[in-house]
Amino acid sequence: MTPRTVRPAQHSAAAAGGAQLKPRAAAIAVGICVMLVFGLGASVNLAVGRLATSALHPTATQVLWIVDSYLIVFGCLLVPSGAVGDRFGRKGVVLVGLTVMITGSVASAVSPDVAPLLVARALTGAGAALVLPNSLPLFISCHPPEKRGHAVAVWTAFSGGGGVAGNIVGGAVLQFFDWQALFAVAAPIAVLGLLAAAKFLPRVERHQHRLDTVGVLLLALAVFSVMFGIIEGPELGWASFPVLSAFAAGVLLLLLFCLYGVRRERPLVDPRAFRRSGLRAGTLGIIASFIAMYSVFYLNGQYLMNVKDYPAVLAGLGTAPLAVVIFLVSPRAAHLANRYGPRPVVACGLLMVGMGLGLFSLCGPGTPYFLYAGCLAVVGIGSGLSNPPLSNAIVTSLPASQGGVGSGINSFSREVGGALGFAIFGTLLTARFRHALPDGLRHLHGDSSEGQTLGLLLDHIENTATAAAVQLAEQAREAFTVAMADSLRVVAVLLLLAAIPVVTWLCPEGTEQETPQVK
Repeated sequence: MTPRTVRPAQHSAAAAGGAQLKPRAAAIAVGICVMLVFGLGASVNLAVGRLATSALHPTATQVLWIVDSYLIVFGCLLVPSGAVGDRFGRKGVVLVGLTVMITGSVASAVSPDVAPLLVARALTGAGAALVLPNSLPLFISCHPPEKRGHAVAVWTAFSGGGGVAGNIVGGAVLQFFDWQALFAVAAPIAVLGLLAAAKFLPRVERHQHRLDTVGVLLLALAVFSVMFGIIEGPELGWASFPVLSAFAAGVLLLLLFCLYGVRRERPLVDPRAFRRSGLRAGTLGIIASFIAMYSVFYLNGQYLMNVKDYPAVLAGLGTAPLAVVIFLVSPRAAHLANRYGPRPVVACGLLMVGMGLGLFSLCGPGTPYFLYAGCLAVVGIGSGLSNPPLSNAIVTSLPASQGGVGSGINSFSREVGGALGFAIFGTLLTARFRHALPDGLRHLHGDSSEGQTLGLLLDHIENTATAAAVQLAEQAREAFTVAMADSLRVVAVLLLLAAIPVVTWLCPEGTEQETPQVK
């Protein structure tokens, strides 16, 4: 790492602000914005049942798209939005993004039909994409060069805690109100973030290079194709024509994007930047880490609500230890990486995440919550140790003039990891659950590939009203925990396999090459 890669932006920030910057005040603004973005993506999953039975009368496919439209638009625009911030000013783009999120949230809450709700959700995702990749370089610019790693760690803590906060707030809202309130509550939070960002975030120097519009279009279409395949794979089938076509289109478009990029003087993202081992390590490591974390998010609601019979609000609060541990550990990870280098810190972190998944696989219907919370804490410690150095490896692999693009790649890696986590773990869990069920229950389970298979099966058992219903329900819960255990072990093995090249690629402290000035 070299101070030259960040110092110009910091100096310009101070000059533009005209006063001494206040990192703690900036942390308030960035924390609100980042946690809102991730919370909106996580909380809506809790409202799937309410949406399915609402007065909108959506089909099963429409319910999925109400959830996924936010995620897909968000993922498509992350890297381009970072480039827009680099070109036109990051603070202004953040303020515009928050305004768009306010509009989208209000429109979602008052939508009278499915079509306007889908448009409103997509609009909210576009606003979130404007906010997230520009928040990190703005926050970094509020710190001196020697505190850059700490700034990345704090931002990482906000992003990791945002998904957990979304589950907690979403569960509490849905405990007392209908699905409209879940979208409506985001609007005043976004207003608070808008006011804080306007007051506390600095204006930094704009970089006078033209926006690569062709690159933006190619990358957005490629990401849309890949995200569509990942999200729809568990529902339509991984070998179905739409899913395979989406992946094929995504690969072709990414190839075209790379070929176009190497021939352009100032591309959106120069593909040759991935020759940097830090960029490769950070991207793969973040994806692998978030696959593991979102596997935990996927099972948390089903395990606590359907196996342990917790109400929605307690199921949301059940993930609180994960957020607390991430907030405590992430800032300390930066100090450890500065002292010992990123390689041992990331290696220990990813190993602990894998251990946490292994411990989760030992949980059953009779496991007390404090042991379950201990598993969450182990995963949280691992994520808190590994994610800040990995994110720092990404953002320091590109020049300061592309800080928004680097942050966009970091955010996009998290988005892809989360989507893959839901898709991979959901597919493994559904397939293994059916196999683990006793013969007498398989006819009730059917051939559905829907995510909440245990909840649906328990409803079927309850509706039979037979004398053996209690025993059948216990058998179903036991089969679910067996399937959960096997699926978690597969994810843990995949994580540890990915950790090998990640740790190998990471440069020990002091040996990293100078950040390339991508033309």
